[in-house]
Amino acid sequence: QVQLVESGGGLVQAGGSLRLSCAASGLTFSSYAMGWFRQAPGKEREFVAGISRRGGTTGYGASVKGRFTISRDNAKNTVYLQMNSLNPEDTAVYYCAASRAPVFVPNNRDQYDYWGQGTQVTVSS
Repeated sequence: QVQLVESGGGLVQAGGSLRLSCAASGLTFSSYAMGWFRQAPGKEREFVAGISRRGGTTGYGASVKGRFTISRDNAKNTVYLQMNSLNPEDTAVYYCAASRAPVFVPNNRDQYDYWGQGTQVTVSS
């Protein structure tokens, strides 16, 4: 049974930082590209960041580029999202996802095979 479990969310002031983690189990982690998405109330799920199987290629959504960094540790079956310079518009539930697509297009939600339950990030002004 595949499980993706996010952690590290919480309440932070504007300008602060958080580091999200997503621990994977039940799959061969290094065979999956990974992504982070987020969804704010009343909005569609939005691509945040993606990383290839070995971590050599990353991609970011326009609204987070330069502030967020995605990374992975295949030995620990974990993907991370370092979030800096947070602002209230970053408030959302953050989800990690795993993709085994042969050609990884990180912002394509349909390519992802498994999703976590999400972790809440709230940024106060």
